[in-house]
Amino acid sequence: MDNPKSTASIADHPIHPMIVPFPSAFFVATLVCDLLFWRSANAGWAIAAMWLLGAGLVMALLAALAGVVEFAGDRRIRRLDAAWWHAGTNVAVVVIEAVNLYLRSMHGAEIVIPTGLLLSLLGAVLLLFSGWKGGALVYRYRVGIRHNNEPL
Repeated sequence: MDNPKSTASIADHPIHPMIVPFPSAFFVATLVCDLLFWRSANAGWAIAAMWLLGAGLVMALLAALAGVVEFAGDRRIRRLDAAWWHAGTNVAVVVIEAVNLYLRSMHGAEIVIPTGLLLSLLGAVLLLFSGWKGGALVYRYRVGIRHNNEPL
């Protein structure tokens, strides 16, 4: 039996794993900026964190679109618990980071400590779990991995 196919791909390369590093990096960088703001009280770090949150949310939506196409494209993927955990955790991260950005846009830098920092930390921890489940989809369940004898 062949592996679950990637239904959102460019030249047989799955799009979702190409996009996913961007929101992950932006959200983790938000946490770093929050920590730097906490230690320095330099408002520049709070501003940088807002930009990173915005960029992370835009890229997360793009990654989600590709992920939904993958999820809907092969029923074998939908049958995997890891796929549901991965998708659900990513939705939770996006909601948390959207609330994080909203609060910052309403209240400015004074909301960063402790609320923004805690939301950023929670988002980063959830990203670790989601990445673990996403890795299981690829390395354990072989989602989007073609067999050696399959042509491009």
